Amino acid sequence: METNFTLEQLSNPDIAESETILRKCVHCGFCNATCPTHVVLGDELDSPRGRIYLIKEMLEKAKPASNVVVKHLDRCLSCLSCMTTCPSGVNYMHLVDHARSHIEATYRRDFSEEIYRSLLSVVLPRPLLFRYALVAAMLARPFRLVMPKRWQRAISMVPWSLPSGSALNSLHLFPKRGKTRLRVGLLPGCVQQILAPNINDATIRLLSRMGCEVVTTRNIGCCGALNHHLGKTSKARTQAQANIEDWTRECEDNGLDAIVVNASGCGTMVKEYAHLFRNSTTLSKSAGLISKLTYDVSELLEHLGYEAAIENKISSKISVGYHSPCSLQHGQNVKSQPQNLLSAAGFSVTEIPENHICCGSAGTYNLLQHKLSEELLQRKIANVDFLTPDLIATGNIGCITQLGLGTDIPVLHTVELLDWAHGGPKPIAIPQAYGV
Repeated sequence: METNFTLEQLSNPDIAESETILRKCVHCGFCNATCPTHVVLGDELDSPRGRIYLIKEMLEKAKPASNVVVKHLDRCLSCLSCMTTCPSGVNYMHLVDHARSHIEATYRRDFSEEIYRSLLSVVLPRPLLFRYALVAAMLARPFRLVMPKRWQRAISMVPWSLPSGSALNSLHLFPKRGKTRLRVGLLPGCVQQILAPNINDATIRLLSRMGCEVVTTRNIGCCGALNHHLGKTSKARTQAQANIEDWTRECEDNGLDAIVVNASGCGTMVKEYAHLFRNSTTLSKSAGLISKLTYDVSELLEHLGYEAAIENKISSKISVGYHSPCSLQHGQNVKSQPQNLLSAAGFSVTEIPENHICCGSAGTYNLLQHKLSEELLQRKIANVDFLTPDLIATGNIGCITQLGLGTDIPVLHTVELLDWAHGGPKPIAIPQAYGV
């Protein structure tokens, strides 16, 4: 793609990087076929290629974001399926993140939209505040039909009850069992530790049994992904910097062999810390180290040589439909590991059809783009119904929540099933009367 940035514009490292990305695009359109919003809407401007043109014009002319640009970039899921498809290596992720930062700086949304986004930015990354918000939403449930549609959608996603707290609330260090193999830091997540603390518990149990000393550093917080994808780059960097400093301190004081993340959206973000601070004279080195140390839990388990205990190996009669989170398969290029591990645990594993198409969760997307999110969910559920598995496994809390809105089939994190097959307790998401 031909670009026409001025030398002054190119002196900005963000513009220079975006120009390099734009020049790699050859307009082939392969990305359109795998873009969920283009598949659903059929609009060129709701395809990666169309959005690239919009971003190019906006950045090249140094213009404030227009209503058209905001409309079509807001509709982008950041699922990154286009990057997996692209034969030219266009880094759409970095380009759209830059564009969203420009939108945040130059575009004024209507007051209610701005307030809503600001609340998401403040509440979701803070577990205690998020818990209070969920309780308030439960109390407001009887009145939701008189509320604005976006609040109706948000309240409809709130569970009827909250699970009890995780061991993470009281412990900092989780000792290994047997010979020490690795010392790993665990990112506990924000929403996940409130909605599904059992995921962290299963991760800790399983890694501990496999010889890992698991550490949750005391000051670890939000990875920054939520604010980053809302275009609030400064807030995202502040959150990321706090984590980098905390993990770096732990590395220097006690040593860490790895950082394990069991929410794939967070994992993609932490692996991007090196890029986020690439121009920082003080943080680029430590950010690069943290990114290098970060693994999705499935990657780490494969590295450790996971095998189900013979006496606990699950019957192959239990069929598992595997849904691969976009942030895992496209964002981190982690594709085969979860399915291989589930097969090793004894499950009969089948990939859900159209697995490359997003379920519609995409961070805050299901809260901000309700109609499109619902269409994508129904498309995904139709594929689940075609497969009719006993259980659904996935690797991201957003996908678990989203899929749970559309099906009665138990939706679990992959690590919960792996922990069960390795001697851990039966996952609480599976009803006691369920025939497995």
